[in-house]
Amino acid sequence: MVDFKSLGETCAQLRREQHKTQQIVARDIGVSRATINAFETGRASDIGVKKVLKLLDYYGYDIALQRKADLPTLEMLLNER
Repeated sequence: MVDFKSLGETCAQLRREQHKTQQIVARDIGVSRATINAFETGRASDIGVKKVLKLLDYYGYDIALQRKADLPTLEMLLNER
């Protein structure tokens, strides 16, 4: 299960991979740089679903719902390594 903090860390990684600064991303999606920073560092308790979706769309990603399994999937086990 992905938590809010790990989602922020993933967005920070995506931003760095795309060679963007927090300031550029903030300007492009219409939020403050402080909001981006708080989300990426896990200090934001909740920046809102709309902003998260806008941020993920900016990086070329979206969120997909997945039914929870009683047993771990192969992907879950591999991610635990």
